[in-house]
This record gives sequence, C-alpha cells and structure tokens, in this order.
Amino acid sequence: MRSIFEKTAYEEILTRVEQLNEQSERQWGKMTVGQMVWHCQMPLNLAIKNKATTKKGNPLIRWFFKKSLYNDTPWRKNLPTVPIAKTKEDKNFNHERENLVKMIKELYELKDRKSWNPHPMFGTFTPEQWGKLEYKHLDHHLRQFGV
Repeated sequence: MRSIFEKTAYEEILTRVEQLNEQSERQWGKMTVGQMVWHCQMPLNLAIKNKATTKKGNPLIRWFFKKSLYNDTPWRKNLPTVPIAKTKEDKNFNHERENLVKMIKELYELKDRKSWNPHPMFGTFTPEQWGKLEYKHLDHHLRQFGV
C-alpha cells in the first residue's frame, strides 16, 4: 500500500484532487463531490491535530477492521460512513477542495513526526500505518469520483 508520506503518492493524490470539479460524478454512493471533499478532511484533521484520547473504540471492530485500513486490498464500494463524517448539507466544492488540499499538504509536512496519538476508534498506528491509512481513504474517494 502506498503512503501519503511518500513524495510520489502525495503528489499523485494532489493531482487527482485538482482533477475534481463541481461536475464530477460519483461512481457509487450517495455523497456529492462537495460532500466528499468535506468528508475526506475528517481523518486528515484527526491525524494532523494528533489529540490524545481516552476512547478505546470497540475491540471487536478494532480487531476485525484495523488491518484493512492500511493493507493492499482496496475498500469495497458503499462502505458505511461513521455518523460524525456524514453530512446531508450541500458543501461549497471549491472552498472544501481548497481546505482538503491544504490539509493534505499539512499532513505531508508531518511525515517525520515520531509521536502519534492513538486513533479514537482503532487504537495505535505506526507512522507508516497512518500514512497508508490516509492514502487509502483518499484513494477510495477519488476512485469514487472517477479520478
């Protein structure tokens, strides 16, 4: 699995994000392109802010899904989204895409960070796993919109 912390993967993701436009059509799911670029900011923000959490998440979910977050197998279409990362509101595509690009760049600059707090649902990740998780999530949604 590629990592957002690898320069070529980082540049590829930015290029693909820039290929999106307000007319980009989803290949699956319910989100509009504006909602998708808003949604993609959530896990990036979680990694960037690196807040300590006392939440441990559900151990069964953690055990069952954690490795799929950063392995080489693409996620299947129409996976459920956690409620906090859903919106029914229309989002301003241009504004949200600009925010997404800024966050991708900000996360890339943290590639050498040594200390990462646990994910509130899935627990501890290595820096390598964080990079793979972030790449995989972005790749999934960019494929959702055909880029």
